[in-house]
Amino acid sequence: MPPVQVTVVIPTLEGGENLEKCLAALSAQTLSGCEVVVVDNSGRAIAREAVRRAGARLLENPSNVGFGVAINQGFAGSPAEFLCVLNDDAFPEPRWLEALVAACRSDVSVGMCASQIRLADQPGLLDSAGMQVYLDGSSKQRGHAAPADRFADREEVLFPSGCAALYRAELFRDLGGFDPDFFLYCEDTDLGLRARRAGWRCLYVPTAVVYHRYSYSAGRASAAKAFYVERNRLFTVIKNFPLWTWPLVPMFSIFRYAMHLWGLWTGRGLAAEFSGGPQPWWKLAGIAFRANLAALGALPRMLAKRRLPNSRSPTSSWAFWRLLRRHSISAREVALQA
Repeated sequence: MPPVQVTVVIPTLEGGENLEKCLAALSAQTLSGCEVVVVDNSGRAIAREAVRRAGARLLENPSNVGFGVAINQGFAGSPAEFLCVLNDDAFPEPRWLEALVAACRSDVSVGMCASQIRLADQPGLLDSAGMQVYLDGSSKQRGHAAPADRFADREEVLFPSGCAALYRAELFRDLGGFDPDFFLYCEDTDLGLRARRAGWRCLYVPTAVVYHRYSYSAGRASAAKAFYVERNRLFTVIKNFPLWTWPLVPMFSIFRYAMHLWGLWTGRGLAAEFSGGPQPWWKLAGIAFRANLAALGALPRMLAKRRLPNSRSPTSSWAFWRLLRRHSISAREVALQA
């Protein structure tokens, strides 16, 4: 057998048809030396048969340990040069891995690669072409819902979406992998920003195509998602933003909250989508309050994590802020766009 070049780790909570389709797509990859690890977070042993048929490796947790911990478990001890993170509701084209690995090997400064992730039910439209940030720590998919052919060039982006991302093993191990405190959402933001602070670059690879059933498992505007996204964007700020930018963050957040309120008034954006669900819109205020309290309670722990364990060529705080500005989006885009 050829040596393992890439370990692909797939956390799953639901198993079923999506996981089977994901594993079938991986079995058709043109790159040799690919190891597939499925981490079952359901606590119900729901992935055994699908994993057995696919010839993949299975890890089972007694309960949901979170996305980041599952990835860390799946990659622990792997001899591979690269780690690929893949959602169980994402279905890559056959040359996906080959394109990502070739792009990452094209430059030693590239430590991460972002896929061209398309919406599975509208394959001409993007889910993401890399990620962007708003300057209060919120992150959003670059190009979401835009025609895929508008993003046909390989180029540098801030960091990849954890839906379908490639990382050098060196980067992942040096930075300690995904932060388990995040549990769900924004782990990719935190790891991507830590990698940028450590001097690594990220390439968007338009020929690495994946089709994604967007927010199929957790829902687009659930209460759990609202809490974790709000809390974890604050974790991201505490761990990664220069200290001298912290007084600016509440002002950026106020603008974003105002845009969410406008979205509620006009029936647009995620706040309006949340209000159309089983819970009333005003519960969002309570969720945001609890998320901010949780972040405040975790402040000492997050501050202790600001130091990078290993850095190739550390980015200065001013250069890092310029990088964030260069790849930033507006409060309106975060709150109101699809």
